[in-house]
Amino acid sequence: MNPKHALAMLGLVGLSAAAQAQDPNLARNLAATCANCHGTNGQSVGGMDSLAGEAQDKLMQKLMDFKSGDKPATIMHQIVKGYSDEQLTLITAWFAAQK
Repeated sequence: MNPKHALAMLGLVGLSAAAQAQDPNLARNLAATCANCHGTNGQSVGGMDSLAGEAQDKLMQKLMDFKSGDKPATIMHQIVKGYSDEQLTLITAWFAAQK
């Protein structure tokens, strides 16, 4: 890889991380996409598992299993691949903090 391209890529990654760190609502906003199936703030009213208050490591393991294909799913394996591991960490931490 061209050193200039590598440096530019590193700069973009840094900007992305800085943008995520500056948005205090990023975790909540990312987690909001889960509401259609798992309920507002992760509190399911039936059908799907509630996510609110679950241990972060348990939630993260489930997501990683979906992402790798180890856990069968109808749609979660596709959804989870749209997020970086850092974003998934933010999402699972947010749900773990909900009551």
